[in-house]
Amino acid sequence: MTNEPAEASQRPTTSTRDRDDLHRRLVTWLAHKVQDPHVSELVVPETNGMSSETLLFDATWNHDGALVTQACAARLRPDPANAPVFPVYDLEKQFQVLRLVAEKSSVPVPLTLWYEGDADAIGSPFFVMERVDGVVPPDIMPYPFGSWLSEADPADQEKLQVSSVRVLAQLHDMAVTPEDVAFLELDRPGATAMRRHVADSVAFYEWVASEGARSPLIERAFDWLEEHWPAEEGEPVISWGDSRIGNMMFRDFEPVAVLDWEMAATGPREVDLAWMIYLHRFLDDLAVQLGLPGMPHFMRLEDVTAAYESFTGYRPKDLEFYTLYAALRHAIVMSRVAQRSVLFGEMEMPSDPDDMIMHRATVEKMLDGTYWSDV
Repeated sequence: MTNEPAEASQRPTTSTRDRDDLHRRLVTWLAHKVQDPHVSELVVPETNGMSSETLLFDATWNHDGALVTQACAARLRPDPANAPVFPVYDLEKQFQVLRLVAEKSSVPVPLTLWYEGDADAIGSPFFVMERVDGVVPPDIMPYPFGSWLSEADPADQEKLQVSSVRVLAQLHDMAVTPEDVAFLELDRPGATAMRRHVADSVAFYEWVASEGARSPLIERAFDWLEEHWPAEEGEPVISWGDSRIGNMMFRDFEPVAVLDWEMAATGPREVDLAWMIYLHRFLDDLAVQLGLPGMPHFMRLEDVTAAYESFTGYRPKDLEFYTLYAALRHAIVMSRVAQRSVLFGEMEMPSDPDDMIMHRATVEKMLDGTYWSDV
């Protein structure tokens, strides 16, 4: 028995998986894939748990009389009882897109090893890929607050910026057939890939709103998109979706692994470019608000556009539209993250639902046309 109030005892937790049980079941499962497997202790990264769960381990097995050791990372579907960020988490799609990108491009992605769709194996569907060594621009504390990247030589910062944009160019210029990318097409209404992309964001917002309060700001932003829709959309390409440097691993300021493909779809090139630009701006704006110098010279719209055009010959268009769309998509994510904090007892539900959006002021400035004049 416990004296804890019922309301608190019913709160979700960020992790409910028993590590020892996972280890035992993983070894049993792996024995059906390789001979005489041994799995090291499971390690959970410090940043684990927002949109997925990740386990790191080393696996050793016998192959034709030789001992093989593989550094591994397993991605697990979040437990629905733990208030996941996204309503759907399609691990098979992530596994497929990693394999497609590895096969058709020079984008550095981890080697995919195994996919398991049966939740009975270890308690969740999962896939295993190689674990790559490298450094990641941190989210906590955000890299513009002071990090190996913000303190790097400006020439190395530019090297990382340009090489990151090159990754998008390589991804978008992949030679693929409609059959290759059929699994990435969004099953939403709309005559174009961009229309379906926005319809998918609307569906995500409606799910978030159904779990809490509606956001007038987010709804205003959707209206703004309709009023400012580009006259001509670019041809759709494979869109990484979460195309930010915080989802890349680097060595010597060059990408060695491109990670986190849960938001992959098809869409105009500008969707990924604007997300990369805006997600830096989001972190940099936070640094400036706290009186820090930030990195205002980094990931500027004009520099990213110029680098991308130099790699592809394609000049991105309507980037202010797509950057507001990036800020809108991120607002939905931030609203959901705040909901989780309320559910976990970490914050009180604000009286104004727009206060759940950390970058509320930025979206408001974008809507009234003053944001870009201030940066």
